[in-house]
Parts: sequence; C-alpha cells; structure tokens
Amino acid sequence: MADWRIVEGGLDDPRVIALVELHRAGATATLPPQANHAAALDGLKAPPIRFFVAWAGDEPLATGAIKRFDAAQGEVKSMFTAPAARGQGAGSGMLAHLFAAARADGLTRLSLATHPFAYFAPAIALYRRHGFTECPPFADYTVDPASLYMTREL
Repeated sequence: MADWRIVEGGLDDPRVIALVELHRAGATATLPPQANHAAALDGLKAPPIRFFVAWAGDEPLATGAIKRFDAAQGEVKSMFTAPAARGQGAGSGMLAHLFAAARADGLTRLSLATHPFAYFAPAIALYRRHGFTECPPFADYTVDPASLYMTREL
C-alpha cells in the first residue's frame, strides 16, 4: 500500500460510516451480546476517543481509535480493515499510527479487548506481531470467556 495516508476524524463521511457499520455487523453476528464491545458511531465521536482512518485515494482502508483512560493508559478501539484491503499492510500501518499518536499524547501503555473466535484470529495475530500480549481484564472489563484482553507497553 504505497499510496495511502492516515487522517484523524471522518466519522461524518458515509464511506467511513459504512466501514464502521461493517465492523459492528461482523462483531454482532459473531459474539454473544455481553461480549460485543464494538463502539457505536456516536461513542467514537466523543472525547476521550481519537478516531483515525487509513485512506487510499477516496477509499477508506482501515479504522482505528484510541480511548484514553488516564495519563498513562489507553485502549485501542474500532480496529478494522476493509476486507478488500486485508493483507496489504493497512492494519499494521494503522497500529503504528496509533502507537505514535498515543506516545505523542503521553501514553505509555495501550490495551485492547478482542475475542477468542476464528473470526478474530487474523486480528489477534496482527496484535501479537506488534507486541501485544494477553492480560487480565482492564478498565471496566470483567472476566468473560468470550473476551480476550491484550496489552502492550509503548
């Protein structure tokens, strides 16, 4: 993906909204309701969340967000790569961007909640390649066999 860029915002763009809704639909179809942590569109617009989109021309490739918990810790939210863009580096590029944005905001740790199901296996592999390891529930999350929690020092 030589010719793409990552920008902050975009949640009013119908193309981005469609990508966020595709992410939510996949999670909803795969998960029991109590384990579905996919952020709603309105929730992604509100502080303390920073939302980013990777674009190739006029096409959104991937989304990602950071939710700040305190001065040092944040959560990766709404990581999703469009099916047509998978395997081309957009997810890795988004994670690298989120790491840089988190560091610039003074964060020293990012955590995330995902799920131990086949649908999420490519995402889990991506997170592990980028240094995330499993951890206990963080923030307001609780032990749930349908959830997998991961963390990474920055």
